[in-house]
Amino acid sequence: MPIDFKFKNTALALTVIAATVSMVACDSTEEEEDFPEQHSFNRVSSFPVYLNSDIANETVAEIVAAADGGNTLVYTDGKLEKIGFVNITDVTAPTPAGSIDVGGEPTSVTVVGNYALAAVNTSIDYVNTSGNLVVIDITTKEVLETIPLAGQPDSIAVSPDGLYAAVVIENERDEDLEDGAPPQAPAGLLQIIDLEGNPADWAIRDVSLTGLASLYGDDPEPEYVDINDDNIAVITLQENNHIILVDLSDGSIINHFGAGSVDLNNIDTEKDSRIDPTKSLVNVLREPDGVSWVGNNRFATANEGDLNGGSRGFTVFNLDDSVFYESAESVEHIITRHGHFPDKRAGKKGNEPENVEYAVFGATEYLFVGSERSSVVLVYRISDDADPQFVQLLPASVKPEGLLAIPERDLFIAAGEADERGDKIRSALTIYQLEKGNADYPTLTSNNDDAGRPVGWGALSGLTMDLQDSNTAYTVSDSFYKSSRIFAIDLAEDPARITREIILKDTNGALAAADASLVNNDSELTVNLDLEGISSSENGGFWLASEGSGTIGDTDKPFKFENMLVNVSPTGTIEQVITLPTETANRQLRFGFEGVTSVISDTTELLYVVFQRTWSGDKANHARIGQYNTATDSWQYFYYPLDAAESDNEGWVGLSAITSLGKDMFMVIERDNQGGPDAAIKRLYQFSIADLSPLADDGSNAVDYPIVSKVLVDDLMDNLLATGGLALEKVEGLTVTPDGTVLVINDNDGVDDSNGETQLLRLKELLQ
Repeated sequence: MPIDFKFKNTALALTVIAATVSMVACDSTEEEEDFPEQHSFNRVSSFPVYLNSDIANETVAEIVAAADGGNTLVYTDGKLEKIGFVNITDVTAPTPAGSIDVGGEPTSVTVVGNYALAAVNTSIDYVNTSGNLVVIDITTKEVLETIPLAGQPDSIAVSPDGLYAAVVIENERDEDLEDGAPPQAPAGLLQIIDLEGNPADWAIRDVSLTGLASLYGDDPEPEYVDINDDNIAVITLQENNHIILVDLSDGSIINHFGAGSVDLNNIDTEKDSRIDPTKSLVNVLREPDGVSWVGNNRFATANEGDLNGGSRGFTVFNLDDSVFYESAESVEHIITRHGHFPDKRAGKKGNEPENVEYAVFGATEYLFVGSERSSVVLVYRISDDADPQFVQLLPASVKPEGLLAIPERDLFIAAGEADERGDKIRSALTIYQLEKGNADYPTLTSNNDDAGRPVGWGALSGLTMDLQDSNTAYTVSDSFYKSSRIFAIDLAEDPARITREIILKDTNGALAAADASLVNNDSELTVNLDLEGISSSENGGFWLASEGSGTIGDTDKPFKFENMLVNVSPTGTIEQVITLPTETANRQLRFGFEGVTSVISDTTELLYVVFQRTWSGDKANHARIGQYNTATDSWQYFYYPLDAAESDNEGWVGLSAITSLGKDMFMVIERDNQGGPDAAIKRLYQFSIADLSPLADDGSNAVDYPIVSKVLVDDLMDNLLATGGLALEKVEGLTVTPDGTVLVINDNDGVDDSNGETQLLRLKELLQ
């Protein structure tokens, strides 16, 4: 590979050339092989950026760059007004490398040689805008220069040859002023920095962007910038739905055009607690956010949307403004099949693609598309003569924005900006490595329905096996979604695949009969339950555990009862409803049924139900396990001792699932309500009731049920952390296959205050 750089800055030239020589040495083998075998990007670690400060601090990792041959990550932290550094020499164990104050909110950062260039917003309001280009010595972590900019900056990029930096001055509008509608002065612009000599000598040239866009032309708000090998900058004007190409050598505008619109079919457009991809939208403005050159003659945009649009996908443009490829609704369909569709955003801009990144690994070209609201990155193989080919989906931390490819180390980085410790969300840099073999994620996807639409799913909260087919399991969604349903999972597939859904209906009026105040005159009405557990029944069909109250159809009137056991036929018809005795129901404090398992004792079906936490009058730090006898219609109880004293961050500990192991043996999930670095208790325990006799609830305050003796089977924290991500909170589904494999699944909370990740763990050789 010949090296032919032309630099004005000699010191900078030597640094970049040295790094390039190192890169060539590392890459030569991969280029020759051209990845002839299956390769996949797999998450190898996650770095919560509070580690550069304190666990109690709210932090924001928004944009990320690389230095030191890809061994150091440099990221913006707008919340703490710092630029942070992470040592990733060992990508499986990234370590904090400190941070530096930059005197304002850093909106973007890039690296040239040994300099980190941070675009910093110092504006006091939306009218009196200001900003700085802060130049940092990466080795010493000292600010070398603070160069005033023309207003509030957003994105910054450096040309591949190191001659220029381009900063877009957005001067963003006040969204609370007159409904946020533009125009709002001052107008945005582009600033070109000539990187000649020392930073103190760098000159800045302004490029006006007014009078170009057909929408709000006198108020351009440039959003993102990227530079190709020909020193052409591509700039997106998101609110203006416009794209501008600028020659950085002389600041001339060589082309500009509207970003256009897209028709979308078979998508979900309503925030209604249902994933219903049956709607259409026409002439949706793309309103691109992130942009990345794809070679020198094409570029890709992430069409997030803002004012009037957001086409939920990405577009590859040619230089002449023609469209090479349009993803349309396909991005949203992929996301839906992977369980990451954010229904609460369906009525707005859907998954909101935020950014794109292009890179060549070996001789294979990749395009990465980051979805802010689904917290994933879609990976495509891309070439000059074919449409982009989707190859895999990567789970990220919540709200990924900054995307960074480091081909010389076979790495890809995603910066997730959301941070809310109380919601178990931590801002993090997620690190993926290109490896031989298949992808580790997803572990569960879905098929299309008969009409070719993706089957939507999420918030899974229970598991059970099919009693006749060892390759089929069933799961349910909780109250996050209406129209309660059971999903059939084909375990023979890898990843496992949801093949069909069974929609629950109160066809015979059994559910309505449980509450005389409810009347169901329509046998086709669906039901909305808070399903937390499922068990196949040897008598046919299923038993479901519903924790909270529910409704029938679209009525807002809830059932009188919570904590119901619901018997359902194989086709989804509700046949029987079991509620707790009044003396027990009156003890509930908050948390109720969390799992159910069916056992045949002689000829009688017994149902065992776990109560998540301690109820009123119960022994401290003990949860009930209820036994319901279907023959006598009676309830009795055991106690289960909880590991409550071990929870971190003032969390609680409770039970999440139960499954029968035969011969009076059971297994449960015991977990805390913490996620990420605060998670501590995600455990499998087993116990026997062979020598215990349950007792009924007589309504007295002196409740003294027999206490089961539990034995640790597995600490699930090890399994959860082995995926390279932050620990998931709600591990809620449990069953065992006929060959003894323990299956565990988590609830992704419907991608609300969650990264939407679902892990179906297949744990072998746990049971002896």
